[in-house]
Amino acid sequence: QVQLVESGGGLVQSGGSLRLSCAASGRISVIYTMGWYRQAPGKQRELVASINSSGSTNYAGSVKGRFTISRDNAKNTVYLQMNSLKPDDTAVYYCRRVAQGNVYWGQGTQVTVSS
Repeated sequence: QVQLVESGGGLVQSGGSLRLSCAASGRISVIYTMGWYRQAPGKQRELVASINSSGSTNYAGSVKGRFTISRDNAKNTVYLQMNSLKPDDTAVYYCRRVAQGNVYWGQGTQVTVSS
């Protein structure tokens, strides 16, 4: 079993920045993919960015150039640096880890961007 704990959400003005963290604990596999998803009210959950154990990254088109996903394997932690935030980025952000065929989700952290 793997537990994921997110932190770093909050309220920020348009154009501001936030950094989200997702710390994994439990049965940690060295082969994995971790990603950040978000869900706004009335909308489906969508992929924001992902990174795998090789360091390859993938971004949604709406956040390319503004968000950066990174990892610290020693801390089993993935980060999402969010710059130039827009009101459309307002959502609950969830961390997801896929390893050995298992999918784990964090509890989510609220990000609110005011105009």
